[in-house]
Amino acid sequence: MVSEPLKSERTAAFVGLGAMGAPMASHWALRGYLKAVWNRTPERAQAFAQEHHVIALQHLGELPTTAKILALCVSKDEDVLMVIETLLEGLTSEHLVIDFSTVSPDTAKLAAKMVRRCGADFLDAPVTGGVEGASHGTLAIMVGGRLGSLEKIRPLLETIAAKIIHMGDVGMGQSAKAVNQVLCAGINEAVTEALAFGHHLGLDMEKVIEAMSGGAAGNWFLDKRGKSMLEGRFTPGFKLGLHLKDLEIVAAMAQDLGITLPLTETTREHYVQLLEQGHGDDDISALYRLKRPN
Repeated sequence: MVSEPLKSERTAAFVGLGAMGAPMASHWALRGYLKAVWNRTPERAQAFAQEHHVIALQHLGELPTTAKILALCVSKDEDVLMVIETLLEGLTSEHLVIDFSTVSPDTAKLAAKMVRRCGADFLDAPVTGGVEGASHGTLAIMVGGRLGSLEKIRPLLETIAAKIIHMGDVGMGQSAKAVNQVLCAGINEAVTEALAFGHHLGLDMEKVIEAMSGGAAGNWFLDKRGKSMLEGRFTPGFKLGLHLKDLEIVAAMAQDLGITLPLTETTREHYVQLLEQGHGDDDISALYRLKRPN
């Protein structure tokens, strides 16, 4: 594991330069922590590297020889495991792998087991706060893993997050993120239903949003997505298809626990309907498509 408290000396590499990963990696580059990047689409990595004066690696297997701190922000469980498997040959006791992706707790535990066999360490560290939080460096990070490893990289995480919470052992970060995704599903259902109700009542909905945002019903989703929904704009944001993937993870976790999550199931069914209509790449606020007046 990283043997000394982290210093700003380009010791990190970042895998995955999507809507969340690119701004997160940018903060590291600006603070002098980032040395290299890799992305499934090489052109994106090259453009990022030129802009931020870092290295764009051609092969994943080069990461362990380039940096000691290896961060992932990818879309799916299988993507995380593919990256980990590719890194294994080069990992040593000096390496720390941080996974910012949203995956199942079981995947996080498997990844940690694989990494630790090499003497390295692993943190599952899913984030919340949306593209806005990633861009402004105000994310919340829910971390699972050894507290000592977290403390050694806290300065690095503080460049992208306003809150860093140690949830417990590996997998607990992902469990907390699952709770977050259940909350997001419910809030999405409530906000879109309420806005459609207001439309049917003939209210000036911009005034409604202004009033609601200052009271007990105010929330991040209403504030950040309310106006764009009214205007029929559903640009990510957080892709609906990715939230559906997260809710599939939640559904499997709930089944294992023998419990039901009715509101989450409703959202999941609505997302499937929208996915079938071709809206999987829209922001999750596209749920309003099913509820707004024609």
